[in-house]
Amino acid sequence: QVQLVESGGGLAQTGGSLELSCVVIGSIASFATMGWYRQAPGKERELVASITGGGMARYGDFVKGRFTISRDNAKNSVHLQMNNLNSEDTAVYYCNVDHRSPPAHQLYWGPGTQVTVSS
Repeated sequence: QVQLVESGGGLAQTGGSLELSCVVIGSIASFATMGWYRQAPGKERELVASITGGGMARYGDFVKGRFTISRDNAKNSVHLQMNNLNSEDTAVYYCNVDHRSPPAHQLYWGPGTQVTVSS
């Protein structure tokens, strides 16, 4: 059984910073891709950032250099440092683990953590 426990959401001011953390409880392979998605009210869930087991990162177009994703394989954790936040970053942020070992493919999601950016 794999569980994702998120922390670090909350309230930030425009231009401020927040760091999200996600710890994976249970066993996942070090090659699994870990990442963060977000969903704002009335919008679809979208990729914020992901990072492969080898450390290759990918970001949503809206990030524009403001966020940095990192992972600690020894601690089964992934982190998202968010800087220069704006109101459009307000959303529920979800930790994600994409574990592929063909033919098996498992997706795991955290419960979500609210990020609210106010001016």
